[in-house]
Parts: sequence; structure tokens; C-alpha cells
Amino acid sequence: MMTVNEVSKLTGVSIRTLQYYDTIGLLKPIEYTESGYRLYDDTSLERLQQILLFKELEFPLKEIKKIIDAPNFDRNKALEQQIALLTMKKEHLENLISFARGIKGIGVKYMDFKVFDTRKIDEYSKRAKEQWGQTSEFKEFEEKTKNWTKDDEATAANEFMQLFVEFGQMKETNPADEQVQLQVRKLQDYITNHFYTCSDKILCGLGRMYAGGGELTENIDNVGGTGTAEFASKAMDIFYMSRK
Repeated sequence: MMTVNEVSKLTGVSIRTLQYYDTIGLLKPIEYTESGYRLYDDTSLERLQQILLFKELEFPLKEIKKIIDAPNFDRNKALEQQIALLTMKKEHLENLISFARGIKGIGVKYMDFKVFDTRKIDEYSKRAKEQWGQTSEFKEFEEKTKNWTKDDEATAANEFMQLFVEFGQMKETNPADEQVQLQVRKLQDYITNHFYTCSDKILCGLGRMYAGGGELTENIDNVGGTGTAEFASKAMDIFYMSRK
């Protein structure tokens, strides 16, 4: 566990900013001490990394929260986009440095404005935002959850994870068994009813994401037992293949 002061020193994010992230529900502490001090764990720091990287993509905090909290959030896809954009920004800065050195060597009358052109970066950032924020699933998720209170969010999160508790109780059986496949359908229906229309293809993609490692896999295994995420993923893949 780390205090808010320790997290601030480690990450360079001010205490005031961390307190604000807590207030808007973007980064909640894992718990509070009896004195009211915020405490964070490794999962909190992983989420903070995602928040800071999305800020580099120039996403508003409100959008970042909705994206990270969405059930179809793909951490690996997000990282690929962030790496690509940061690489472009790095190249842009290197070009600016070379340009500045050129002016110093040649003189201020050196006229070349191509180096200031950020259209490539802007276009990539726009496309990345469209991929996350303009999909029909995201729009449907946004519409269905727009009037949710924090209690509604907590209830939905608990009910969603309870489905994986049930998967965990089945994980010693064959993922192709009828009972397990009915559980997959139950998960699909829950996502459709509460978040967005979950097609068979989307469900298959979610299954692979659930077992892909990182915070989501850990959360599933924490509630269902080690191996639950992998078991659910196999069951969802079988479900998808049987309906093709």
C-alpha cells in the first residue's frame, strides 16, 4: 500500500490532482485509513499509467473514465495506440530540435515551416479517439449509463463480477459443457442488457481480452480463483465457434 503522498512522489502527479481524480471517480484509492488518508496499490498505479498515457492522446478526463471503465476496454490495443502516438511526437520534437539548430547555424532568415506541421499526429489522434469513442457499442454504452449514479455503477460492477464467480465454480468441468455454455450466454445477455449489444464476435473478442493478462485478468481470477479468466475465455471461444 502507498499513501497519496508516496504516489505523488513516485509518479510526479500532484496530491491535489490525485485528490481530484478520486473526487470524479477516475482513480479511486483502494481504501481509506480511519484518519481519511487515501491508500493505493499496484492495480491503482497501473490504472494511473493508463490515465496519464491517455492524457498524452489529449483525451478529456471524462472520456478517459468512460473508456477505462467500459467492459470492452482493451488495454493492449490502448497501449499500441499510445506507443504509436508518442513515437510520432518524439520524431516531431527531434525534427524541431534539428530545425532550431539549423536556424542557429544558417540564420533567422532560414524559412521552412514543414517542421511545424502536426497534421499527421493530429490525424492519428483523431482516428484513435474515433475508434474508442465513436463506435456504436461505445455510444450505446454511453446512452445506457448516462444517468447512472455511483451506486448504480457499483451494483453493475458487482453483478458483472459475480458472473465470473460462477465461472470459477465451474472451471474444473469441460468448457464445452452445456452448463458452462449457458453461463457464457448469461454473460452475453448481461452485457447486452446493461452496457451495449454484445454480438457473438464481440463476445469472442472479450473472452480473449479477459485472458490476455493485466488488471482485468487479475480481477477475474481474484473473484473466481486462479485460472477463471482462462477458463471463461475458452468457453466463450467455443460458444462463438459453435454459432458461426
